[in-house]
Order: sequence, then C-alpha cells, then structure tokens
Amino acid sequence: MNATLLRLILAQISIHACMTGMRMATPLLALKEGFSAAAVGMLLALFALTQVFLSLPAGRYADRNGLRKPLLLSVTAACLGAGLAVMFPTYPVLCAGALLTGGAAGTALIALQRHVGRSAHSKEELRKVFSWLAIGPAVSNFLGPFFAGVLIDYAGGEEASLTGFRCAFLLLALLPLAAWWWVRTVAELPPPEAPVSGKQATAWDLLQNQGFRRLLLLNWALSSCWDVHTFVVPILGHERGLPASVIGTILGAFAIAAALIRLLMPVLTRHMSEWAVVMGAMVAACALFIAYPFMPGAWSMGACSVLLGLVLGSVQPMVMSMIHQITPPARHGEALGLRMMAINGSSVVMPVLFGSIGAVVGVSALFWAVGTMVGVSSRLPWLIGHEDMPSEAEWLEHEAGH
Repeated sequence: MNATLLRLILAQISIHACMTGMRMATPLLALKEGFSAAAVGMLLALFALTQVFLSLPAGRYADRNGLRKPLLLSVTAACLGAGLAVMFPTYPVLCAGALLTGGAAGTALIALQRHVGRSAHSKEELRKVFSWLAIGPAVSNFLGPFFAGVLIDYAGGEEASLTGFRCAFLLLALLPLAAWWWVRTVAELPPPEAPVSGKQATAWDLLQNQGFRRLLLLNWALSSCWDVHTFVVPILGHERGLPASVIGTILGAFAIAAALIRLLMPVLTRHMSEWAVVMGAMVAACALFIAYPFMPGAWSMGACSVLLGLVLGSVQPMVMSMIHQITPPARHGEALGLRMMAINGSSVVMPVLFGSIGAVVGVSALFWAVGTMVGVSSRLPWLIGHEDMPSEAEWLEHEAGH
C-alpha cells in the first residue's frame, strides 16, 4: 500500500464514520424523546434513501470533476448534517442530518472508488487496491458508533443526556474535516477522453452492456445475502432462545470475518481471476445458507456466520475490479453510481419483503430460498469472465488509449 492509497482510505473512514455514528446516535435520541419504533425506522431508512437518488448524479459528477470537488461537497454536507444536530437536536433536524450524512458518504465513496480504480495499472493492482479500500467501511463501522456511544454515555455527566448527544454530534461533525485534510494534496488524474457521439449518454446505454447487466444482477444477489443474514439471524436466534448478547456476538463475528478476509485478499487473489473468486463465493454462500437453519445452537450458528463473513467479504473488491474493466473509463463514476443505487434500493425494499415472506413460509425457508437464488446465479461470474471481461493486454491497451 502506498502513501496516496493510505490517505484515500483514511479520508473514506473519516466521512463514513460520521455517517455510521449518526446512524447509531440519531435513533437513540429519537427513542429517548419518545418517538415510536415506526418513526425510528423511517429515520434509519433515510440514510440509505438519499443514496438511492443521489448515487447516479454523484457518479456523473465524479466523471466530470474527478476526486476533490465531490469530496469537498461530501465533507460540507456531512459537517452540515451532523452540525445541525448539535444546534437543533429535534426529530425533523435528525431526519435532515440522516439525509445529508447518508448522501455525503455515498458521494464520497463513489469518487474514491473511481479514483482508486483509474490509478491502477494492471488487473492484479486493481484487485489489490480495491481490497485495501474495502477495509475502510469495516473500520468506520466500528469507530463511528463506538466513539459516539462513549460520548453519549459519559460526556454529559449522566448516561444518555442531551449534552452527551450534542458532544457526540459535534465529534461526528468534525470528522469529515479530517477527510479533506487527507485528500487535499492528492493529485487529480487526467480526465479520460469521452467518445464523440451525436447523442447524450444515458444510464440506459450502460445497461445495454451485457457484462454490466450480469454484474449488477450477481451483485444484487450477493447484497441480498448480506441483508437476509442481518435481518433473519436475530429472528432465528430468538426462536432458538438465544440471549440478545449472543445474537449480537454472532452478527459481530460475521462483520469481523468480512473485514479480516479483505486484509488477506491482496495475497489470496495474486494468482486468481475475479470471476473465479466470485463464483467460488457464490457456491459457498449457497451451501452455507442451506445449512444455516440446521445449526442447533450458538456455537454452530457462530461458525456458519464466520464462514459466511469470509465468503461474502471477499466479493466486493472483485466486483469493483470487474466494473472498472467492463465499463468505459469515461463512465466509471456513473457505473459505480448505478451499482450503489441498486444496492441501497435493495436495502430499503428487501427487509420488508423478507419480513412478509418469512411470516408466511418461516425463516428457514427464507434462508433456503436465498441460498438457492445465489446458487442459480453462480454461473454469472463464469459468463462474465469468459464472454465480457477483456484480456490483460486488451484492458491495458484500452486504458492507454484513454
């Protein structure tokens, strides 16, 4: 890892930790103020909802303006969202903060992913840089909620005081400024040449790319695995009579495993192609989802959770690498925006769908249905690798031409 990549990862952590801290602190304050569970659910949905609508415009903006302008907008929005909560800790302002920090995190991530992908000079380097970059969200998912929670409990003189919440929001408002500190000296890459055509490019043009359609489909299938695991494991654990602390530990083990595998990916993928890693992950996820409901207790469920974390955590760097190889360099940001829009749209809709299906057929059947879906989709990576991905020489020649 070079110094520039480290700066970009630290910038990503700074902005993303602001959003994850807000996502933990705002529902706690809403509950303290007496708002209903439905109101809290709506508040949480706003963090993802912004990214559904902003991801595509954010990707296009990054394609036109590079790295620093989108980052500056993200830093401004994140500071504003958390800063407003410091001054006016009311439910409507918390909703506005959720929209601003959620949109800021998504916009920053697209710009950083685009820049990191364009800075790579080989397929192996693409896999390596995206494996390192994928560690950032795992770190910020811990740092943001942890420090916000400490301040909420201890900064106000008594647990969960309004002063404690304000101190937490103030810290979260300052974090994005560190992101700008890290990226302020990062050199912009020269813009790629856009192909000359008589009509304005649209997102529909990208969806005409067969490889990109297949990639979005397999990404959606794997994203559904994350969602169903997070949603259904607490229900399954409750059915088995497990205490909340044990259920939380099982989910935490999944997150730790997903983060650890990303540390090892630069070594593990040195001699493996992206499609082979993703196909292996999908086959393994299928088997684990089918086996999960048969696990009788906490230890066996925890083992399944760790294995699933290792499997699903290995996928994102490979997907990012494939996106940068099968889409035009001048539209990488737009492609990343479409991917993020699809994932966040799924995260908003799928829990409702999972709840409805689970109520009818039971949580075990839901595990098996998702496992079957991933297994059926496991041929997609093979098709992408053999029909849609350029060879190393073709990709290098294409990159050099832009």
